[in-house]
Amino acid sequence: MRWERATRAYLTAAAEPGSRLGQAVAQVRNAASLAAWGGEFLNRPLFVDGAEMRAFGDDLHGLLGLLLSLPERLFDGDLERFGAAVGVDGERGALMRRLGVTPPSVGRADVYHDGDAYRLLEFGIGSDHGGWDRSGEVPRAFLRDRAFAAFAEEHGLDYTYSPAELARELRRLAGGDPVVALVEGPGALAELNGAWQPVRDALRGCGIRCHLGELGDLSVRDGRLSIEGDRVDVVYRCFDTDQIVDDPDALALAERIFKMHETGDVVLWTPLETNLFVEKGCLALLSDHDPAAFSAGERALIDRVIPWTRLLSEPSLRADPDLLDRCRAERERLILKPAGLFGGHGVVPGWETPEDEWDEALRASASTTAIVQRRVVPRTELVVDETTGEQLPWHAVYGFYYTPTGFAGIHARVAPIERSAVIGLTTNGSVRSAGVFHTRETS
Repeated sequence: MRWERATRAYLTAAAEPGSRLGQAVAQVRNAASLAAWGGEFLNRPLFVDGAEMRAFGDDLHGLLGLLLSLPERLFDGDLERFGAAVGVDGERGALMRRLGVTPPSVGRADVYHDGDAYRLLEFGIGSDHGGWDRSGEVPRAFLRDRAFAAFAEEHGLDYTYSPAELARELRRLAGGDPVVALVEGPGALAELNGAWQPVRDALRGCGIRCHLGELGDLSVRDGRLSIEGDRVDVVYRCFDTDQIVDDPDALALAERIFKMHETGDVVLWTPLETNLFVEKGCLALLSDHDPAAFSAGERALIDRVIPWTRLLSEPSLRADPDLLDRCRAERERLILKPAGLFGGHGVVPGWETPEDEWDEALRASASTTAIVQRRVVPRTELVVDETTGEQLPWHAVYGFYYTPTGFAGIHARVAPIERSAVIGLTTNGSVRSAGVFHTRETS
């Protein structure tokens, strides 16, 4: 396949002493548009098959429709019952249901390729999932290198500039050119400015008038929301439920936005309802599908994309008392993920965990809420060691970005194979960010 030929050709050329191609990553590491992020980049881009990538993007879009239909299909439209089923209740659940709307299908899905096909690990639905800038800016920076640009042209490589897809959606949402405020929770930008400033800058580069601030930076003038003297059309929500649920002042500031969204004075993008649908238990509701709720074609789509996933909670164990025994027996093929944690926190890979510790983790998770999921082993991506020139095996998790119109770009996080059980930027110091190019489709 063309992507495989391109990969072999790149690795061969990049390993040669003094290779110009092997030095192309300097354009990424020195790019002003990527400097604020502050993370580390892999020394090579990844290449994927364009037709396969877009076909999976179509599957992902179809699966999103099923995800957003779960309350209607399984709970008669009752968001409270839906939330309770995936482990979200109390004040946190009420906040996620505040507007009572079905959210737009926007965000990033984390995906492995197992050598045969892409498999979905998690849905990251909502505007509070970042990385849109890197999905577009890393490939753009690689192409500034003449040697790499010539290589990409020779091998028919291309990429999707995700910020342009995001800007297009914001214009569609506002019915024109909007003023957009990217809004974080109180005090959050001290830590997260590097995640959101590049997104703001990328949107500005696409012609969007865009500001970055926290909830307290918004004011009301003449009945309209403002930031830095600009009237805001769209509040691009960067904060999540957990950042405000226990903070009365933050709740009051968020409530002001909710009310203005309801009156049409501003668009909140996206509503907190997305945080309800991103709960990991949703994947279990899809994977452990009720035959009466889904057609044969829908069940085939679910099974094609989602690895075997089950909810681990006291109610689920009452419904399936043999589940714990199955999880014990299949320990080396399973991974345990707490439902309410993200970024790889609290994840327990069964194949790296002794039997007694695995059993303890299962019991502890059942007393709260978690999912247990069949392990997906990613295909190997070879990377040239910058010191020795040796080719070493790494694993990649692909971030598929999407908007309501479909596929919106792809990026990757990668880790050495011996440290790839959890490929999370905040939980694994060996993880690198990687640009992704796809082969051009030919007629």
